[in-house]
Amino acid sequence: MQKSYWERSWIELIGGLLAASFMLALAACGSGAGGAKSEGGSKPTVPVQIATVEQKDIPVQLHEFGTVEAYTTVSVRSQVVGQVAQVHFEEGQEVKKGDLLFTIDPRPFEAKVRQARATLVKDRAQAKNAKVQADRSTHLFSQGFVSKDEYDSAETQAASLEATVRADEAAVENAKLQLQYCYIRSPIDGRIGQVLSHEGNVVKINDTEMAVINQIRPVYVDFSAVEQQLGEIRRRQAADSLEVEVWVGGKKVATGQLVFIDNKVDSGTGTILLKGLFSNEDEALWPGQFVDVSLVLGIQRGAVLVPSQAVETGQNGKYVYVVGDQMKAELRPVSVGAEYEQQLVVTQGLKPGERVVTDGQVRLAPGIKMEVRESAPAKTAASAG
Repeated sequence: MQKSYWERSWIELIGGLLAASFMLALAACGSGAGGAKSEGGSKPTVPVQIATVEQKDIPVQLHEFGTVEAYTTVSVRSQVVGQVAQVHFEEGQEVKKGDLLFTIDPRPFEAKVRQARATLVKDRAQAKNAKVQADRSTHLFSQGFVSKDEYDSAETQAASLEATVRADEAAVENAKLQLQYCYIRSPIDGRIGQVLSHEGNVVKINDTEMAVINQIRPVYVDFSAVEQQLGEIRRRQAADSLEVEVWVGGKKVATGQLVFIDNKVDSGTGTILLKGLFSNEDEALWPGQFVDVSLVLGIQRGAVLVPSQAVETGQNGKYVYVVGDQMKAELRPVSVGAEYEQQLVVTQGLKPGERVVTDGQVRLAPGIKMEVRESAPAKTAASAG
């Protein structure tokens, strides 16, 4: 049967469209994706960053969180009742032992000193007169001119007034001491906090906290270890002093020594308190600050290290991409241990000197050809781990 004009037109149109689509597909295959080709032109080259596997001695460390604690903390309080007359420091300033901090109104205490001295002068005069009377009575008694009762009374009066004088002398010393307490001085070197008792406030004996001084050179850093690690820590400390490192924001800021292991394990948490001592001359550590702590327990010799970003996790565990022959990717299973300064210790699967991919793994598969975009050294900026 002969096809109609419209049927032939539709068949020719559809055939033309199919032919045009086929030609476009061929052109796309011929031109590629615009990137570099590997051998045979079927697989593109993947740009990557690489690093060389290192081998070196590294410290064996225990990583914990810690808190900075002032070496000494003093709460400044008054030892007399009175009104604050003057504050002699600026909030937050560094003070030295003996620096004047507060003055309590001294006038009532100066008056008590004068009163005690006047009483002492009066009683001394009376005691002197009583001593003269007692000496005279003794002489007369020896000659039989006075009775035994008169003699005893004179001796008693002299002794009583002598005791009164000694009490008056103590009262004078106490009044002078109370006057000294009006001038409150720093008992230590340190940094003082905010003013808690301002001029005009009335303070009581050991009741009102007036300021707080923290000694921050040196300082302690408190941290904890689980009880299972206690034996190893004690064994290594008995052999040699243990170094403690403090990290803030991924940067090591101080190195000190382990100086304290608590005498009991916290039964609630199963941990034991440890303290490191730091000179803190640059005041990099501040009381109450949270820090990362590394307790150095020893040295691991000949550790194999790769940058931590080179290690990926798959269904079968950890792996890395190794640069193989002709720059082709080789997937290599690995076993890893501790982390040190943004590097991982590889316990199995790699050898020193091999090259691993640190960036670009997402586009890789075994056998894919690689192109080094930028070489990155294995050692990167230090971190707390």
